[in-house]
Amino acid sequence: MREEIRAYNNVLELIGDTPLIKLNRIMNDFPGNYYAKVESFNPGHSTKDRIALYIIEEAERKGILKPGDTIIETTSGNTGFSLAMVSVIKGYDCILAVSSKSSKDKIAMLKNMGAKVYVCPAHVSADDPRSYYQVAKRLHEEIKGSVYINQYFNELNIDAHYNSTGPEIWEQTNGKLTHFIACCGTGGTISGTARFLKEKNSNVRVLGVDAYGSVIKKYHETREFDEEEIYPYRIEGLGKNLIPTATDFDVIDKFEKVSDEDSAHTARELVKKEGLFLGYTSGAAIQGVKQLAEQGEFDENSNVIIILPDHGSRYMSKVFSDDWMTEQGFFDSKNEIDATKVQFIK
Repeated sequence: MREEIRAYNNVLELIGDTPLIKLNRIMNDFPGNYYAKVESFNPGHSTKDRIALYIIEEAERKGILKPGDTIIETTSGNTGFSLAMVSVIKGYDCILAVSSKSSKDKIAMLKNMGAKVYVCPAHVSADDPRSYYQVAKRLHEEIKGSVYINQYFNELNIDAHYNSTGPEIWEQTNGKLTHFIACCGTGGTISGTARFLKEKNSNVRVLGVDAYGSVIKKYHETREFDEEEIYPYRIEGLGKNLIPTATDFDVIDKFEKVSDEDSAHTARELVKKEGLFLGYTSGAAIQGVKQLAEQGEFDENSNVIIILPDHGSRYMSKVFSDDWMTEQGFFDSKNEIDATKVQFIK
């Protein structure tokens, strides 16, 4: 008797259950065991698939989102791609307000996924009418039958990871993790996962990675918003010039800031040492882990779990472009271009 065809009904069924992969070389200089939760195995190649599906299905369940409606969101690119992907499968229109800091690759992907994209200037204040926050709000007010996902201020962002990422990590480690580390942008990933893990074991250390130019680390330490902390930076997907309510600062023990340059080089190092072709934010996450290790955060008994949230294909015109790295001044005697890697035969 012929067996039934084993197939998924659509790409949305592939979201979640991403693998934990041991890092074997990139952290060799430090004590402890390091494992990457590689979110690029999601069909949309990032951790944002989780919140896109969860928030949309919750809106459907509550009757907020109905057939023919339009989904609107602010995004640095990955959330937008995930929302556009879910919209394709479920039949919604999708409009995205994107920061001009987002790579050309990301913007092209959003357009080709069927979304309408508004590219907004990156280096303006959050309350500037040109900011991607304000543009998304205006479009939501103007378009009848639209739903604004509002990931920065949506508790469901946290719930999505409390109900998926946290339980997955606990099960994959048999509860033996000692540290959990993630970059903090909206804060949903680190907050939801940390809530679950701390409920299981309050001794798990939760460490956030922030960017120089962002207000998050200082706010965590002082509970004061300091505009003096804000200045332009290049990393996408972490740090903020506002305080998202989707960040639960009480479940995070410490923040570490990383630089644009170090994070870019570490993203490249991940490929060369671990065969993991991941994005700028993943480079930032590992850079944060390295700096924490240098400070003595880990010992030989540490089991460190790191969320690596994105894929390298979205940064071909940035960190994986020698031209872009040169333009940023990221190459020097320590990090030189290897011109011998590509040779043309005439």
